[in-house]
Amino acid sequence: MSTLFQKLTLAINDPTLRKRLLFVAGALIVFRFLSAIPIPGIDATRLAAFFSGNQFFGLLDIFSGGGLSHLSIVMLGVGPYITASIIMQLLTMMSPKLKALYQEEGEAGRARFAQYSRLITVPLALVQSFAFLTLLERQGVVPALSSFETVANIIIITAGSLLLMWLGELMTEFGIGNGTSLLIFAGIVARLPQATSQLLFSFDASQVPLYLAFLAVAGAIVFGVVFVTEAERPIPVTYAKRVRGNKVYGGVSTYLPLRVNQAGVIPIIFALSILLFPQMIATFLSVFKSDILVRIASLLTTIFGNPWVYAALYFFLVLLFTYFYTAVTFDPDQISENLQKNGAFIPGVRPGASTSEHISHILTRITLVGAVFLACVAVLPLAMRGLTGNTSLAIGGTALLIVVSVVLDFIKKIDAQVSMREY
Repeated sequence: MSTLFQKLTLAINDPTLRKRLLFVAGALIVFRFLSAIPIPGIDATRLAAFFSGNQFFGLLDIFSGGGLSHLSIVMLGVGPYITASIIMQLLTMMSPKLKALYQEEGEAGRARFAQYSRLITVPLALVQSFAFLTLLERQGVVPALSSFETVANIIIITAGSLLLMWLGELMTEFGIGNGTSLLIFAGIVARLPQATSQLLFSFDASQVPLYLAFLAVAGAIVFGVVFVTEAERPIPVTYAKRVRGNKVYGGVSTYLPLRVNQAGVIPIIFALSILLFPQMIATFLSVFKSDILVRIASLLTTIFGNPWVYAALYFFLVLLFTYFYTAVTFDPDQISENLQKNGAFIPGVRPGASTSEHISHILTRITLVGAVFLACVAVLPLAMRGLTGNTSLAIGGTALLIVVSVVLDFIKKIDAQVSMREY
């Protein structure tokens, strides 16, 4: 802890790092100001009732930084940009050209890849803004809009999402850490005062043992998230000796780190997207006068409204998408090929296909641990609500994973900047 405060003191005293930290702080203030500006004509009472009784949109509100629950001009947050980035990464599996652009063409290729993601963000933001406005209008949260008002609101919401995307990239370039992650982090942290005040107002002296048990469980969960997020499985790697002239190169032993939680929070985002579709379909079908469509909507609402069914599907989908996303982002064949090109090998394993199979075998086993842990943390808020009956005593889920990941990454970036200036 003393080392951390020492690094922060050095960062604040350094003029360049201080400017970067102040830029991040200023950008977050602008973000919070924008998230407090609502689109016109909102029924605040119905809006609060809608979000309090809807788990799906409550989870999606995390990725909008709280803007969705206030129907602000940045209500979509960086969601469309995250979705566009996921789509581009999935397309690398189907397009060898995109895969080469992302993995083999260096910074120029990644810059073009990021530009494609920005272009896809625009139609996604348009579609999502129209879908949310239509859904909330049918729920009575937004009054009936004319065609001009609908188009104007769609343009405003889309522009707000693009503005946040631009702001996040500015924070990445001129600040410290990943700007998009910091925006989501700021939205989560901004909700803590409200959650704390609700807990204080509902304080009951007879529930003190429950509160103490909650604090103990919360500490254990945070420790577990930090431990698994930082956990790695090292694979020993040795470089062959090479003689050039009178000098001998290589012969160095190192290791290849495989993270237990290789996929981060992306599987939870995928699972939420899949679980969101049935509810949105049920909402749209319920407005039609056809008896068959109404029955289908009622069946979908009953199935996905059951907390046990929802939790089971959520758990299974997080497991599935953890393996899927790990397979997309980590290619054992490419790792094996790179090791062979650089004259490196895993002791006791033949280069080439055997090395690839060895890495795949280890990756499959440690991914199971990461996937089960990720799924348990994802459904943990549902379990806490069911056990305590108090929504304020729910810890875990996507918000906790994002907070821990962003804080750890931010500390590492500050440490790297300070170390570089010390050298």
